Amino acid sequence: MKKTIFIILSVFTLMFTSCMTSEDQVSFRSEITEQSILIDGGNVMIPAILTLPKGDFKAPVVIMEHGTGSEKNEAGDGYKMLAPSLAKRGIASLRFDFPGSGDSEESYLLYTNAEAVRETQVVADYLSTLNDIDSSRIGLLGWSQGGTDVLLAASNNETYKSVATWAGALELVDMVSAQMREEAMATGQTKMEFGWRDSLDLSKEWIEQAESMDVLAAVENIKAPIGSFHGTLDNTVPFSDSEMVQEKSSNSMSELIPIENADHTFLIFTGDLTVYNELQMKTVEWFVKTL
Repeated sequence: MKKTIFIILSVFTLMFTSCMTSEDQVSFRSEITEQSILIDGGNVMIPAILTLPKGDFKAPVVIMEHGTGSEKNEAGDGYKMLAPSLAKRGIASLRFDFPGSGDSEESYLLYTNAEAVRETQVVADYLSTLNDIDSSRIGLLGWSQGGTDVLLAASNNETYKSVATWAGALELVDMVSAQMREEAMATGQTKMEFGWRDSLDLSKEWIEQAESMDVLAAVENIKAPIGSFHGTLDNTVPFSDSEMVQEKSSNSMSELIPIENADHTFLIFTGDLTVYNELQMKTVEWFVKTL
């Protein structure tokens, strides 16, 4: 009888294995891998970098979203350095460029909060097609305006199991002067000037959405835990923004994680990465715990 059962199980296993296609199988990765990809976003092409951990398992994944005037590797290569640290703990990541940023060949005029939310879903849908990714364990990370975008993206959306923000902003309209607004309403666009990079063409729609959005209302509709990482000396986005996010979050695992004596960029440009490394370590631990 035992021999008969063994034979039946062996035949079933053989049949099941033979029915699996190459598309069903998770690849074996002998080391951490990183590849540049281009995702079809419909009206835009989305340049991205996918980092996969070593092994042959379906990995959880973190989608990283950059802030205003930045790009997929982020300020001081903050995201570029974070990706392998996540991978060492078995977590994949995908960082991508919004329209008009980094390697994107699109116009920055296409970028709005609504477009960011749409592209986040496009990226998540793409990741769900990959055999190496566990689509039930997708997390979001956003820095500054990227933090705004991930909070909006996770609202009323159970695609995302965990959310984290680095100095996530509740208000963006304060970046727009009265003169900029007047020009945009009259001509459809204006320019946002920076002291450290070329200006960006800002659309009328960007301004209108910044004026009308209610990020805290969006937070109330996020079921996933939210980790709010914020420098205590940030004079760009108030620390109180993250405090208010935590007050509105309904998930008991949500947490405010102060980074003491850190500014908006977590001192990454000083050459001393002590503070950034603390941020990175705590962020990795957050996703290990919540994904």
